[in-house]
Amino acid sequence: MKHRESRFDNTRGQSIYTQRWAPENTPKAAILLVHGLAEHSSRYRDFGGFLVERGYALCALDLPGHGKSDGRPGFIARFSHYLDTVNRYLETLQTDYPNQPLILFGHSMGGLVSSRLLLDNQRAFHGAVLTGPAINSPNQPPALQLLIIRLLSLLAPKLGVISLDSSEVSRDPQVVEDYKNDPLVYNGKISARSVAELFAAMEYVKANAGAIDLPILLMHGEADVMTCPTGSRFLHDQVSSADRTLSIYQGLRHEILNEPEKLTVYSEIADWLDRLTEANQNRQSAAKSDCV
Repeated sequence: MKHRESRFDNTRGQSIYTQRWAPENTPKAAILLVHGLAEHSSRYRDFGGFLVERGYALCALDLPGHGKSDGRPGFIARFSHYLDTVNRYLETLQTDYPNQPLILFGHSMGGLVSSRLLLDNQRAFHGAVLTGPAINSPNQPPALQLLIIRLLSLLAPKLGVISLDSSEVSRDPQVVEDYKNDPLVYNGKISARSVAELFAAMEYVKANAGAIDLPILLMHGEADVMTCPTGSRFLHDQVSSADRTLSIYQGLRHEILNEPEKLTVYSEIADWLDRLTEANQNRQSAAKSDCV
């Protein structure tokens, strides 16, 4: 397995950290991974190793304000800054893997970022995998509270207003302990501007989900109280994709990739990727035959 670290500057001049895990030979596909709120790409190391064994490259970045990238933790001035950053990284992967399918993978807030990205640029990808996407929030503020948050986002945009409950990421006590003690995980409050931007992005995705039509795999823990499983069900019902799969895991919490049953989740993802890449190879072979 090859592990590569690198950096690039996004459109705002921030230095963005990236890393990838890849097989020694040409991968069957390259997967662009977008992590969740307050965490970072290195938490997907085990998942990356598993995918490499199945023949895939996992390419991940730390979003602005996360992990080893520049930016203020817990704060984003505009949700579009996430999109611009991921799109810049996508350009690198399109150059590095010109003949391989590109798959978009998003977890939690990364699932929201990915969903929003698909609405602008889904033709860049052959498929998408979303785990615990932040489409519906169990902490949806009442209308008056949301109005106050929006007002604060204008008057005091960096004011912290919401904290994440780290005890809910997994049923595995060691995962929770590692999360709490990880210096690259942000355990402070999320700013008013960030919260307002996140909820605005959720509403936009829900209003336009029908425009998404590429193959998509949606996965959610049934016991997830950080992002609602109803969000994944909503996407499954609303997207126009002919090839769409929904898996709700009974009893699992937010980070299904870090639950005791993670190998089952890993395998379902890899099996889905195998079906997708094999179908793509078959289409390419058929197209070549038609040209002969």
